[in-house]
Amino acid sequence: MKKVLFIGLVWPEPQSSAAGTRILQLIWMFQHAGYEVVFASAASKSSYSHPLLQEDVREEHIQLNDSSFDAFITCLEPNIVVFDRFVTEEQYGWRVRQYWPSALTILDTEDLHFLRKARQDAIKRNTIIDYYNDVTTREIAAILRCDLSLIISKSEMKLLLETFRLPAELLYYLPFLEPKIEASAKYTWTSFSLRKHLVFIGNFLHEPNWHTVQLLKTRIWPEVRKLLPEAELHIYGSYASEKVYQLHQPKTNFLIKGRAKDARKTLETYRVLIAPIQFGAGVKGKFIDAMQAGTPSVTTAVGAESMSIDGLWNGYIEDDLNSFAEKAALLYGDSKVWHEAQEKGITILNATSSRELFETPFLTYLDELEEDLDTHRRQNFVGQILQSQHYNASKYMSLWIEEKNKNIQ
Repeated sequence: MKKVLFIGLVWPEPQSSAAGTRILQLIWMFQHAGYEVVFASAASKSSYSHPLLQEDVREEHIQLNDSSFDAFITCLEPNIVVFDRFVTEEQYGWRVRQYWPSALTILDTEDLHFLRKARQDAIKRNTIIDYYNDVTTREIAAILRCDLSLIISKSEMKLLLETFRLPAELLYYLPFLEPKIEASAKYTWTSFSLRKHLVFIGNFLHEPNWHTVQLLKTRIWPEVRKLLPEAELHIYGSYASEKVYQLHQPKTNFLIKGRAKDARKTLETYRVLIAPIQFGAGVKGKFIDAMQAGTPSVTTAVGAESMSIDGLWNGYIEDDLNSFAEKAALLYGDSKVWHEAQEKGITILNATSSRELFETPFLTYLDELEEDLDTHRRQNFVGQILQSQHYNASKYMSLWIEEKNKNIQ
């Protein structure tokens, strides 16, 4: 049986973030294809970590900057190694290549971290977006060192291919792998009349979500309340800190609810999701959850990036903050518009994130890549150079840390 090793910076938490959901979908995909799946991480588990053992996934606790990993991967003999983000590749990539070089290495970018940072810096400084920051070189170097990198967004594919001119054969567009929504699903969703209030949801460890909540509090919600005085806005999110709870204000119907046990079931009870996202990257899991729950939304172009189809959205895309509240109120109050938005959500999700569309072609491509991996690597000469340079830098830093830790003990 073929083996795939996932190396995670953290253990997956699908109820905390879209990144956790993404990794689980990849795990399930490999299991469906007959692979034995092993997930390894040096991080400590939390009470929200997904029970991988119940999914027949072998769990391994590994050490960072420790030669025990070398023996572990040599004994495991994986066919494929998946890094859950570029930082993980930096930490373990050189060890994988030295001690088990036959493994096909895959970087799941989740979203481009340097793009998220560039947009965040532009908003904070009120400047145009500059893609070149301290993360850019590191992340693109990790992409070049790997045999393949999974890109979740078509916009990010275009950026890497056209702006940074990365080789197309090193990139693969693989969005979220969602089950198809049947047309009959709308008859099982909670009806318009039984839903009430507006909602926002997002992991508060993710800076774009915290920024969005602040914007909702100070700019958007006061305008929505003028139009919908009886409605409430409920804010959900994992890892909410004290600064988040300080925004809780029942007098203005702005309520901080904390973590949602099940995002999709939670969203099913609300009429509209509002998310005036100003920066970020990738595909936003909150909108996938909302479409699966039959909940229309209002967001920005950045929020809908790589999900809308020629402007089609399950609600409204509105960048003008002065008009945002009006669109939210219209979607909230007009059942005809609301039901039409639901239908659009079904169309969008099935076209952009359907497991049926993307899983089999990707697995077929992996088989072809494995069969001719040597040729693939020879064509990526820049990657070979970066592996050599990075290998030396990371190797000796890691070995120095390992020796230092031994001396401390």
